[in-house]
Amino acid sequence: MSDTDSDRRATRATADTTRADNRHATEGYDCVVIGAGLAGLTAAATLAREGRSVVVLERATRLGGRAGTVEQGRYRWNWGPHALYRRHVGARVLDTLGVRYTGRMPDASGGYAVYDGSKETLPGGFVSLLTTGLLDVGAKLETARLLSSLPKRDPRPWIGRPLAEFLESQIVAPRVQQLISALIRLTSYTNAPDLMCAGSALAQLQLALTKNVEYIDGGWQVLVDALSQIARDAGGVIRTGVKVERVEAHAADDCAVRGVRLSDGSFIETAAVVIATSPDVASRLVSAAAHERLATIAGESTAVRAACLDLALSSLPKPRALFGLGIDRALYFSVHSAYADLAPGNGAVVHALKYLAPGESGEDVQKELEALADLLQPGWRDRCVAQRYLPSMLVTPAVVTADGGGLDGRPGPAIEEMDGLFVAGDWVGSRGMLADASLASGEEAGRLVAARHGALQRRAA
Repeated sequence: MSDTDSDRRATRATADTTRADNRHATEGYDCVVIGAGLAGLTAAATLAREGRSVVVLERATRLGGRAGTVEQGRYRWNWGPHALYRRHVGARVLDTLGVRYTGRMPDASGGYAVYDGSKETLPGGFVSLLTTGLLDVGAKLETARLLSSLPKRDPRPWIGRPLAEFLESQIVAPRVQQLISALIRLTSYTNAPDLMCAGSALAQLQLALTKNVEYIDGGWQVLVDALSQIARDAGGVIRTGVKVERVEAHAADDCAVRGVRLSDGSFIETAAVVIATSPDVASRLVSAAAHERLATIAGESTAVRAACLDLALSSLPKPRALFGLGIDRALYFSVHSAYADLAPGNGAVVHALKYLAPGESGEDVQKELEALADLLQPGWRDRCVAQRYLPSMLVTPAVVTADGGGLDGRPGPAIEEMDGLFVAGDWVGSRGMLADASLASGEEAGRLVAARHGALQRRAA
């Protein structure tokens, strides 16, 4: 081959690369989704199935965010203990999109209440309530009345009122107050009774009291992978390792989305953006009035965090000790592999957790969680294959507060200060908490963008 032929081929290759770069710099989509957690992937899957062109941009190299699953050999760790409410909004969204998964419902019988460093039978039914040493006779009677009445109680009168007020005014025995508070921590992951909306907390507790919880075989990565595949199969594009610099607006009024600028300088043209991140990250991606709105939301939000010790054990020293709930301390212990396929053979995946109060540090909590494991599974250290400690795991960026009006007071997906800008996540929308909120707001954001695009097309025609 002559030098001239080599030069020509090199020139053509350079030209091809330049054209590819230009296509990347000027490409356009009906919508750009920023963030590939549950909310972002749900929005993308919803949009793609509506026939809209959509690209998901994820800064990390893997999908899922806090819903991802880490493989430790043949063990699978979620980012802390995860459970899906089987008959609530999140499960309905997954079913609508065609996400398939398997799992089992945990059995609360045989669980322990941890109080003052010792374990007692956790009162979850008639027999356990009679036999537990946690409560005296008067407290047992009050607990029985509460557990029978709570599933039917209307939580709406308690919207906008703090959980602490409900506990102190509606429950007489101090230890029963502690028990109900522990059950609400269990269902909401939130340890902030002075801030949390009582009505929203009661509604969340009612979900759990109907035996509605399921652990997912293979971990929550199964849901993440299914959502991403549904989006791709419908024509959606998903990119990882991509950093978004900012959402750009039209220069004329700075109030309508023009596109997304990436950190490498390239630009993606679009008329709609769904930011599926925390409110503080979202606020940094936009400007002007939209920035002020999201920065205000971020400034008024109190993050929910937990310290989590994840264990992979070759087997359980005490096969029947599967669950423990702290009553006087905000502790949790559960063997998730007893109900979901997360470990090989007789192996076990265990989550020990402390629900952190606002401002509380988890740096010195590991020994407390190890002591909890010693209490419920003595000898676990000799069977430990691997462990991971997360001192300040983010559960959700925003407590559902009484001052904020509970779930109904949370922002909706549409950010009116910038036309074409939407948000999604577990801090958005009035439908559910935690994963339910992520899935519901992602679906709603996707539908709003699809409807808006259809309206723009009709006007243009």
